[in-house]
Amino acid sequence: MKRVASAKGRDPNPMLLTVCFILGVANFCMHKAVAESGHPFVEETKLYFGRHFGPYGSYAIELALLIGAMWLANADSLAVSLLYAAYTAVNGVATWILLSNKA
Repeated sequence: MKRVASAKGRDPNPMLLTVCFILGVANFCMHKAVAESGHPFVEETKLYFGRHFGPYGSYAIELALLIGAMWLANADSLAVSLLYAAYTAVNGVATWILLSNKA
C-alpha cells in the first residue's frame, strides 16, 4: 500500500491516527454512559456546566480533545498519542467508579 506524503514532506503514521480515533470512540461511549447514568454528582455537574456551555458543551470539549490528538498524531507525535491514551485510561477508571456506585 502506497503511503501519501504530508505537506511537510514526511509520511503520516496511520497507526497513530487509527489508535487515536478508536480511543476517541471509547471516550465518547464512556462520556455518554456517564451522562445518562443519573449519578447525583453527574447531574449537579450537568446543571452547572449546562448554564455556561449548553446541553452539548461537554461533547464539544471531548470532540476538541479528539481533534487535537488526531491532528498532532498526524504530525507523528507519539507523546501526544500516549498522553491521549492515558487520558482515556483515566476516563475508563472514572467511568467504572461512577457506574459501579463506588463513588
